[in-house]
Amino acid sequence: MTPRGELPDIDRRAAGQAAVAARQARAFVKRAVRNRERTVIEVLDVGMSDRSSAEAGLTVRELLTSIRGFGPVRLERALTELRLSPKKRLGGLGASQRVRLREFLEAARSQRGPAAVRSSRLVVLAGPTAVGKGAVSSYIRDHVPDVQLSVSATTRSPRPGEVDGKHYYFVTDAEFDRMIEGGELLEWAVVHNSYRYGTPRPPLDAAVAAGRRVLLEIDLQGARAVRRVMPEAVLVFLLPPSWEELVRRLIGRGTEDASEQQLRLETAKVELAAQDEFDFRVVNNNVRQAAMEVVELMTA
Repeated sequence: MTPRGELPDIDRRAAGQAAVAARQARAFVKRAVRNRERTVIEVLDVGMSDRSSAEAGLTVRELLTSIRGFGPVRLERALTELRLSPKKRLGGLGASQRVRLREFLEAARSQRGPAAVRSSRLVVLAGPTAVGKGAVSSYIRDHVPDVQLSVSATTRSPRPGEVDGKHYYFVTDAEFDRMIEGGELLEWAVVHNSYRYGTPRPPLDAAVAAGRRVLLEIDLQGARAVRRVMPEAVLVFLLPPSWEELVRRLIGRGTEDASEQQLRLETAKVELAAQDEFDFRVVNNNVRQAAMEVVELMTA
């Protein structure tokens, strides 16, 4: 006999299979939203109208994070604004909760219209060393002319192929000191315990005032500094497909000696741990795809 309160083995197996099938169905729905095959509004409506559906089983967290680029920081803000538990399932939302969530999603969608495209937006792109920030920003510069790239100043020497004024402003330590003293830098930092990098502020302010979309590619310290000075900036963290791929890219580019490579990899571990501080995360599997996701976030 089966002890009281326990399911027979055959029922336990059936329950387990049903749970797996439900998880797979929810994953399919989330993937469809992420790939833009379905809208979050459509999924929400189905979940609220049919409590037996896979959509109804989605939690609020699962629904929101299925939206491409919706990272932990943005999720936390949304949940606070909506006054919803992240574990609340769509099928169990109360009437007022349904209204709040739907209005929130509708407002987010309306902000992607022509008016949003015309509005100025400063996006900060950061990430660990060798993740491909330069390649992604270069693709945007070459293929999306209405996005202005902010050119950083640095005290390091140019790498092969880098052009002064296009990739960086290569300056002496004395000139960098003068820029700091003159208040010409939005932010600056010592990177990898060696060279200084900073963002010249006058051209950035002029671009924002003119209503242009501006992309700022900087390191983690710089991104934090920009957030303090310009909290309206959107912070995007560029991720590698895997740690192994990050190591391969760093070693493969051959621009640092072995000791500097090791230093940069140790720094990268710290930088990767800070990704939850950012509004959005983009995985750099493919430069073109990652670049287009970043551009899309400029009007999201």
